[in-house]
Amino acid sequence: MNILLTFTGFHDPYSKSLIEGEEQPGPILSLLKCRLFEHVFLFNTPATINHSENTKEAIYSLYPKCKVHILDMNLLDPTSYKDIFSSLKHHVQGILENFKSASFFISVASGTPQMHACWMLLAASGEIPAKILHVRPPRFVTKNFPLVSEIDLSSEEFPDVRFIRSSKFHIDQQEIDANSVRMHLGIVGDHPRFLKVLEMGAALAIHQRPILLTGETGTGKELFAQYIHTLSKRPNNTFIAVNCACIPKDIIESYLFGHKKGAFTGAIEDQKGKFDSAHNGTLFLDELGEMSLLAQAKLLRVLDDGIVGPLGATKGHKVNVRIIAATNRDLYEEIQNGNFRKDLYHRLTFGEIKLPSLRERRSDIPKLALHLLDQVNNTIKNPRRLTVAALKRLQDHNWEGNIRDLRNVIDRSVMLNNSLTLDSSDLLIKEPTTSTDLWNALPGPFEGFSLNKFLDDARKQLMLRALDLADGNQSKAAKILGLTPQAINKELNKLKRKISTSV
Repeated sequence: MNILLTFTGFHDPYSKSLIEGEEQPGPILSLLKCRLFEHVFLFNTPATINHSENTKEAIYSLYPKCKVHILDMNLLDPTSYKDIFSSLKHHVQGILENFKSASFFISVASGTPQMHACWMLLAASGEIPAKILHVRPPRFVTKNFPLVSEIDLSSEEFPDVRFIRSSKFHIDQQEIDANSVRMHLGIVGDHPRFLKVLEMGAALAIHQRPILLTGETGTGKELFAQYIHTLSKRPNNTFIAVNCACIPKDIIESYLFGHKKGAFTGAIEDQKGKFDSAHNGTLFLDELGEMSLLAQAKLLRVLDDGIVGPLGATKGHKVNVRIIAATNRDLYEEIQNGNFRKDLYHRLTFGEIKLPSLRERRSDIPKLALHLLDQVNNTIKNPRRLTVAALKRLQDHNWEGNIRDLRNVIDRSVMLNNSLTLDSSDLLIKEPTTSTDLWNALPGPFEGFSLNKFLDDARKQLMLRALDLADGNQSKAAKILGLTPQAINKELNKLKRKISTSV
């Protein structure tokens, strides 16, 4: 007999999806889709009583043979370790006595972090002979990371918990997994072309040879470099990023390689360069095509023998640095124009990886959009959602600025729109000009087309774009649109009333 013990939370039994009109199963129902239990004990607090009742009804409707029990914790403070421990031990003692031969499982997906910690400690200490079940959020589920994972704290996988009651403490170095690194860094996408570059990055990470990342601007080259660095098992705090385009060409050598006191006018003390800062780690050189030929020559020497020579030094010194360079330029064309060293190019292309543009991985655009929206929602009081039409518009757009461009559109559309649900017309996408004839851009009428709705949406879109250009200043936005401030204020109030009525 299998028995599940779990708190109920605010996402049980169902929670709203980031897509309008959709609901997704909460942690408890998600778990029950993967595991069968004869008994489920729901522990609730005064704030989650209704959630427990609704979860019980949902379980009975989906799994009629499962018996559900609701236990009141009466916790006025759901973050009090003392109260949580006391109440849990009181309730669990009776359950253990009544089901002596059962197998117990604890879900740590619902409830407060303090509740999760209490469950873990009680299981690790042996006071509750149960296995922990971890339910992952859907966006973190992959082939190697299933929706539900079972954790047996008494197994050899967790040697540390055996010393939980002693003064001995030990941490084993865990093997780094590519999928866990992706989730930690927030790298989203499963398009075959994107998965291929991830596999290449993981394969090259364990080697020490330099890597060149190419691709359009905004494709996430720095984040990808962090992915490779983390998989290389070099210390996390030794990833140093340098944007070569932002450093004046007359000081880039000093910036990268350091200098000695008196090496040039203004060098009043020794200065450590970025190569020394990245010792035993990774130096990420973004916009490599902007580097001067002289700096390229010194970079080539470091790649060849690992010797860094600070300006003004009589001799260089050894550094252990892994180079990851990135550019959105065609370096071969730069070689033909005399702007880039051919020998440096060949030195870097041992591990060249071209990151695909969003146009080459369109199926990832909705996933990325929802991921970025989730990040914005974590910073605002009233979370937003996207309609299916909005996601379709995002997927159809060409995204000349790629992920950076997509992030800006999501951020801008959320911040400048009061609607809790963003439709396609609410997205502030600055389309590139494709025609000099304005009327060619108008949609052709079709069956079901509404002229009034189209004009209303166009009016709202133009007003939102004007507010964006005016940084939210209504008077400036009115001037851009050729309206009076009173007229635009009236239209905005009308729009707000319409939104509040629909909500």
